[in-house]
Amino acid sequence: MTVKRILLATSVAVTILASTTAISGEKNKTPGSGPNPFSDCGIGAALFTNTKWAAVTSNVIWDIGITAITSATASPETCSGKNVTAALFIRDTYASLTEETAAGEGEHLTTVLNIFGCDVPYRANTVKQIRTEMGQLISSPGYVDQPQLNKDAAFYSVIKHAVDSSCSV
Repeated sequence: MTVKRILLATSVAVTILASTTAISGEKNKTPGSGPNPFSDCGIGAALFTNTKWAAVTSNVIWDIGITAITSATASPETCSGKNVTAALFIRDTYASLTEETAAGEGEHLTTVLNIFGCDVPYRANTVKQIRTEMGQLISSPGYVDQPQLNKDAAFYSVIKHAVDSSCSV
């Protein structure tokens, strides 16, 4: 990514942040009292909890920071807690999770569903959805050659989507 593209992405993200913060209408909060969307939210913050510059860089590179900004403005509670815990767990156990996802069961898969609060009666359908989406993702051209961080983030998105659509949380 060229310097021009990074600067453009950063300026677009800052503009979006400024406009969404103004629109959010939270009059009873002191400006700046919420999470920093670039370093405290999004996939970057989940993967780089102790390295703010890496979180910012990841968020800007991943999707120009849109996910992080959306998290901070629409639902700041997602900038911490179970989402961050799940993202870190996925990052740290990616190899085991992918194997267990392929098998349809396993300790790490159960743990990540527990972290997200997926109730037991909904897990079979959730795992089925995760398996389907990950199967499509892994078999897509170029997936194998992606950096590990991109694979971690994609797996997080697949699991989060499955949990949001299949589990009672």
